[in-house]
Amino acid sequence: MDTKFHLALPCKDIEETRVFYQDVIKANLGRHTEKWLDVDLFGNQLTFTQSGNFNFDFKNYRLEDYILPSFHFGVIVPVDVWGELYSRLFQLDLEVTTEATFMQDKVGEHLSFFIQDPNGYMVEFKSFRDPEEIFAT
Repeated sequence: MDTKFHLALPCKDIEETRVFYQDVIKANLGRHTEKWLDVDLFGNQLTFTQSGNFNFDFKNYRLEDYILPSFHFGVIVPVDVWGELYSRLFQLDLEVTTEATFMQDKVGEHLSFFIQDPNGYMVEFKSFRDPEEIFAT
């Protein structure tokens, strides 16, 4: 089944959010106004609505030797897309955090990195060694 994911989130500044997703991540924009915008994040719909400042205090968690943000969202992409995106963001001198291979030599092995958007959201990009293992146990 080929389905798309939709996530609606508050944002502090529509224009900064647009610049980050459209110009930095290279995502396409969908419908938008001065108060909200739809972002096509690798075929999934993110909707950002202008809401000003909001509380953003969430605890982190540990996975292997890494401390990761408990509140984050992300997208799974092919390894070539992951590598191109990682290289481009790194060259833009953006703070790419927690670049790692998780579950190495185990079922579910994947590459991952996080980047923070202008609203404080941690966005994860990951690529599985074997895409058939995304939900494998």
